[in-house]
Amino acid sequence: MARSAEEERLRELVLMRRVRDRIDREYDKPLNVEALARGVNMSAGHLSRRFRAAYGESPYGYLMTRRIERAKALLRRGDLSVTEVCFTVGFSSLGTFSTRFTELVGMSPSVYKRECAEELAGLPTCVSKHVARPIRNREAMPSRRV
Repeated sequence: MARSAEEERLRELVLMRRVRDRIDREYDKPLNVEALARGVNMSAGHLSRRFRAAYGESPYGYLMTRRIERAKALLRRGDLSVTEVCFTVGFSSLGTFSTRFTELVGMSPSVYKRECAEELAGLPTCVSKHVARPIRNREAMPSRRV
């Protein structure tokens, strides 16, 4: 018996949710689109297309956002160096981490740690988490020049 289009759409949404949940759980581990696709028995290209259709961004973009969100929280905490944060959230290169952080946040990790940590001090966690959420490249403000 052939599946209806609606059943197929719902099945793919369940698979995309599994991929998203895995990224949320394992953001600090070495993940790539091929490994994520194998986990749901899809090709990497098909997974990327379906994930973007479901969530509006690629699996890689979603992974980077998760890593940068966690990095921001660790940098606000202030007890780890930028390098320690880089490796803690799953990056294997400080250069890649700094580049992605700057693209998503609009300033380098070291500037963020120095400036934004002071600005967010004293705010309740629920407020600071909302205020400090990473933004997409097209929304990032140019870096402040001192």
